[in-house]
Amino acid sequence: MPVLVGLGEGGNQVKSASGGRALASLLDPLLADPALGTRHSAAVVDVATGERLYGRGADDALTPASTTKIATAVAALSALGADHRLTTRAALEPDTGEVILVGGGDPTLTARKDAHGWASLRTLADATAAALTKRGLHEVTLSYDTTLFAGPELHPIGVNENLAPVSALMADEARTDGSTSGPAPRTGEPAADAARVFGRLLSAHGIRVSAPGPSKATGRAETLASVASPPLSDLVERMLTNSDNDIAEALARQTAAATGGRADFAGGADAIAAQLGKLGLPITGASFHDGSGLNRADRLTAGLLTALLLKAADPAHPELRPVLTGLPVAGFTGTLAGRYASDDAAGVVRAKTGTLTGVNALAGTAVDQDGHLLAFAFLAEGTTSPDTAQSALDRTATTLASCGCG
Repeated sequence: MPVLVGLGEGGNQVKSASGGRALASLLDPLLADPALGTRHSAAVVDVATGERLYGRGADDALTPASTTKIATAVAALSALGADHRLTTRAALEPDTGEVILVGGGDPTLTARKDAHGWASLRTLADATAAALTKRGLHEVTLSYDTTLFAGPELHPIGVNENLAPVSALMADEARTDGSTSGPAPRTGEPAADAARVFGRLLSAHGIRVSAPGPSKATGRAETLASVASPPLSDLVERMLTNSDNDIAEALARQTAAATGGRADFAGGADAIAAQLGKLGLPITGASFHDGSGLNRADRLTAGLLTALLLKAADPAHPELRPVLTGLPVAGFTGTLAGRYASDDAAGVVRAKTGTLTGVNALAGTAVDQDGHLLAFAFLAEGTTSPDTAQSALDRTATTLASCGCG
């Protein structure tokens, strides 16, 4: 494979010889589409060799929208490990009769009858009631502890159906309409509502409970029962496939807590940047303000996004593999289920989408006609039509899949 050579100004560079020239001849006209707004950047890298095959403003920092979640995933997995689980527990304070529902920062905790393998609030209530009954306790003061996370719960964007208030304790992402993904109305008190549901479940077992209020479990509190989330690898895959903002913000805070930082929006953002720096990733120009990409002040480069994907593919970092396996599959899963359906790229492109008003992004992998696995990132700002911009980005990814440019 020929080595990279420079290609002049603006951060443009391609691999020498036919592969890079072929990509440039195909992608340059596509990226010039007015649908991609007033400013855009791109990078394409051969995953097997790590060589950049194409770059246009690849080192320019633009608003990444939800492609930020790729960075959040890499940071969380590197800090916590793919097998890490998030634990929610019920604790009894000795001699007080106070039962405290202690949030472990698990946004996937569910109160639904069918938990589908996620941590179940019902299971926790069943086990807690059994433990209380065994101790002869049939009336308790119910409290809840959210102190694992710090700072304001409300994202700077304000009340929004794309994200619940960020709390260390919530059930079903604080959704009030029974949905499991996508935008939805949310309760303004995730922890209190989860505790009220827990109280009703205890009552069904004959345990009388008070109206729940906030508290903090002491070091003397005895754990009555606990439930754990699936491995972090599963949470990362769910976050990326569905572009789940609640999981993203929880994982940013978990990363901060695991590395000694303050588990709030700023601390999570700082922890993500620090973890990527430790991995030797090119974070120059990057700016993180949350874990989800909902904050318009976030900035990433196409070069960093492809470097993140390369790191996830590195055999030396198997803990990062869920970043690749969690990417939506074109025409089949998650946020790409309705895209590429009648396209040659269906099934061979996997990518994280990103959409804000005036911003469209796509970053992921594609297998080209020669069997090369390519990592790519396309960022566009100043777009005026989400649909036409999305279609333009899809055409670029389709072109990579149909090209023999390795």
